[in-house]
This record gives sequence, C-alpha cells and structure tokens, in this order.
Amino acid sequence: MTDETVPSDIPTSRMLSWARNSAIYRLERRMMTEKQLFDAITRKAKEKFEGISPAQLKAIADFAVKFAYDNKVLDDSAYAEISTRSAVRGGKSKRAIAQKLAAKGVSSDKVEAALEEADDLYAAAIFARKRAFGPFRRVELDEKRKAKELSAFARNGFSFDIGRKVFEMSVEDAEEVILAGRSSAPQHQRS
Repeated sequence: MTDETVPSDIPTSRMLSWARNSAIYRLERRMMTEKQLFDAITRKAKEKFEGISPAQLKAIADFAVKFAYDNKVLDDSAYAEISTRSAVRGGKSKRAIAQKLAAKGVSSDKVEAALEEADDLYAAAIFARKRAFGPFRRVELDEKRKAKELSAFARNGFSFDIGRKVFEMSVEDAEEVILAGRSSAPQHQRS
C-alpha cells in the first residue's frame, strides 16, 4: 500500500500541490470569495482523490485559501466592493446586494463596509430605466400598471419611499439622478 491509499488526517504533498494549482487556476479565471474557493476545492478534491478523509478535505481547502491570501489573490473586502459597484450600476438595491454577498459567504461587516457608498436612489433610477418604469414608461399609466411598477421596486429590495420617488420623477429628474450617480461613483479604473 502506498501512502496515497492510506486514510489519514494529513494531506499528501501531491494533494497540497494539486490544491495550490487548482486555486491558481480558479482565481485566474474569476474573482471568488473565500467561501467559494473553499467549497470549490473541497468539491473537486472529493472527485479527484478517492477515499480522501474529511480531515484531509478540510486541510486541503484551508491550504488553498491560505495560499490565495498569502499571494494576495483572495480578498473578500475587494470582492464585496467591486460586486457592489457593479450591482448598483446594474440597478440592484442595497438589500439585494447584501443578500447576494451573504450567500457567497462574505462576512456581514465586509458587506456593510461595501454598501456604505451604494446609492439606492441611483440604483432605483437605473432599474426604472432598464424596465421602462416610472419616468421611462412608454405606455399609458393605469392602476394595474402602477401596482405592477411599485411592487417591482419592492420585490427588488427598494424601500417604498425610494420606489415611489423614482416612480413619480420626471424623465429629466431621473436622468439627472443617473448622471449625478455616475459622476460621484469611485473611478478606480481611471488612474
């Protein structure tokens, strides 16, 4: 019997090497949270190494996460900030963004910090423009349409006040909110 087939709590050097390479492969392709990387490595290691023990799985995933942090390619705070900026530009509410980040395993304090700069009014105006609601409506307003639009704001995590405010804006006011939101957003790409 080789050491590869003997169940142990300690991962083999082959397992650790695979974990490092797998982490590099995944993080080169897309940004991930710590939880996403941990879960991906665990899932793939179960497939790759027959008879791997739960302790070895955890050790391999922990090793991959530590490796990623040591090489500064894993950063939940940066992930949360980048995801938040992108989601706000896409018309997502703070509440929806927080739920998505929490589901991806980002800690609540990092989510809270990322959402500090988020502007729900700007996001709601973007949402209205994308869905042709409120000031961007192309059809006649009736009670059914009004209920549909206001409930869509609520379902997407916007407060009643924000939804109503955007719903009642003129096209010029809504465009102004969108323009102001764009100019006040941090421009990290323009260095």
